[in-house]
Amino acid sequence: MNAPVKDLLVWTDVGAVTDIPLRGARRVPTPDGDVAIFRTGDGQVFALKDACPHKGGPLSQGIVHGHAVTCPLHGWNIALATGQPLGADAGKGCAPVAPLEVREGRILLGRA
Repeated sequence: MNAPVKDLLVWTDVGAVTDIPLRGARRVPTPDGDVAIFRTGDGQVFALKDACPHKGGPLSQGIVHGHAVTCPLHGWNIALATGQPLGADAGKGCAPVAPLEVREGRILLGRA
């Protein structure tokens, strides 16, 4: 499947970056399923489908560390930039990345 073209996406404002604490996450319901938005300790923002590729655990309830999140169910570490499992679980699935932009301190989620 091809990735959506960024210019063709409809962008929805889902809140301010500061609504998400450093090293925290929020769950955002969308028509395509829940999305987890993460803010790292250095202030970067990422968005993934809110389901671990292992057993579907809610990544939005996981622990954010560095640029990864640990699934609260079974401890898988997922890279926030790619949705790929890290370490011994690498290559065992993926949590899809959701299109995200930050504009003037607001978080925008993209949808085709």
